[in-house]
Amino acid sequence: MSHIALITLVVREYDEAIAFYTDALGFELIEDTDRGDGTRWVVVRPRGAGAAGLLLARAKNDAERAAVGHQTGGRVGFFLHTEDFAADHARMLAAGVRFKEEPRHEEYGSVAVFEDLYGNRWDLLQPA
Repeated sequence: MSHIALITLVVREYDEAIAFYTDALGFELIEDTDRGDGTRWVVVRPRGAGAAGLLLARAKNDAERAAVGHQTGGRVGFFLHTEDFAADHARMLAAGVRFKEEPRHEEYGSVAVFEDLYGNRWDLLQPA
């Protein structure tokens, strides 16, 4: 095994999730394939070689709908590395991303917690 390729993220609707991840976070849309049964295979990922992708899976029942935005129990579950923290933080703020705190500069790097459009918590992190 060499790497994690995809992580499933349960979302309310495909198009709103695609818009958030591509417009607000600057991810690239890798694939959006209609599977013919009302579902789609939608993959987004941060720009750059070697980045794992998110498989955006539309919730299809009550249990999945209840998990949207709570897939990690309220903890930070996703870590988005950057090479230019200040620029990416400013761009994301301008795009309407909700940060839960002001940027912190720790021994391990610069970091700020933000929420995606569903409330899942992420770290924007520039390692030291």
